Amino acid sequence: MGNENNKHIRPSWDEYFMDLANTAAKRATCDRGRSGCVIVRDKHVLVTGYVGSPKGMAHCDEIGHLFRKVYHEDGSITQHCVRTVHAEQNAICQAARRGIALDHGTLYCKMTPCRVCAMLIINCGIDRVVCEKKYHAGKESEELFKEAGVKLHYFSNQVEEYEDQ
Repeated sequence: MGNENNKHIRPSWDEYFMDLANTAAKRATCDRGRSGCVIVRDKHVLVTGYVGSPKGMAHCDEIGHLFRKVYHEDGSITQHCVRTVHAEQNAICQAARRGIALDHGTLYCKMTPCRVCAMLIINCGIDRVVCEKKYHAGKESEELFKEAGVKLHYFSNQVEEYEDQ
């Protein structure tokens, strides 16, 4: 007889798919944002993606970051590594390469997608996005998703922090 205190607790579908996104993130090649992405439909994985340089090009982990300064309307300046393709973008590219439609899918990712990723997600027909945390510059994406009718859910309202931001 098993001990009732050690009873296995199955994760929810959202927890399960977020765990898969975090597993995909282990392949990421930029230590500034080792994130992964999973896109599913009807409880089945369609594609995965992770942060990495374009196919055949050197990675941050190999040659370092390619930083660009971003100037914000409030006068603040942040640095972003632009060597890599975002996890969401890579997952969408994998779907395109393999002829997989993403209509009515759910996307799981580390934090609120950036503005460019949000626009791609909307145009792919993905209608739900689940994030582990918030992105410090995610307000515009949140507004885009709301306007487009894409449901956005967070596991936590905590904002993802970066070193040397």
